[in-house]
Amino acid sequence: MFSFFFSLDLSLTCLCFITKGHSLSCYECNGLTGSCVDQMELTCPSGSTHCESLTAVTQIGHITSEEKRKGCVSACQNGSINLGLARMTTTCCNTDLCNLQDAPDPSNVPNGKKCYYCDGLTCSNTLSCSGDDDRCITARVASGGPPAVVKGCVSKSFCGATTSVRNVESFSCCEGDLCNGAQSVSQSFLFLCCSLLSYFLLH
Repeated sequence: MFSFFFSLDLSLTCLCFITKGHSLSCYECNGLTGSCVDQMELTCPSGSTHCESLTAVTQIGHITSEEKRKGCVSACQNGSINLGLARMTTTCCNTDLCNLQDAPDPSNVPNGKKCYYCDGLTCSNTLSCSGDDDRCITARVASGGPPAVVKGCVSKSFCGATTSVRNVESFSCCEGDLCNGAQSVSQSFLFLCCSLLSYFLLH
């Protein structure tokens, strides 16, 4: 139920770097129960330039679920994103089997920054950002109808990402408390979160 981060197609359309000679090796793991104890060594396909570890935490009501994933990616950013009910951190490296360690849990330490986030009914909710999430984000996501909006906090490193993903029409960052504005929404919050988070992931 809470593995929605990885049940959708997370394929990125990205700037891929064709490598010659040595193929990168990374640990691979799909820790949908919050653990990567069964990780395996994987020879990456052509075009993969980094090893990635990520940790995603969702909280719906009083139920919290943590998921971990590792693997090969062609584009990667170190940082975190917080969409209110869903948070994620990623760590990247570019040498063989360098992603042995799990990505850290998303920080719960407030940094004083505030941004708006969406809950499926409205985007006027206020979110206290934490860790190094020092920017506010606004993303427009296509979900079969009119484009909808997802908002939250994000690390500065993600704001310079040049990758794009199917269904994400635009992604912008801003500085300053509540700079990402309030807006009503009606589309599925979980679908939109998945689409936005897949902006940063490669399946």
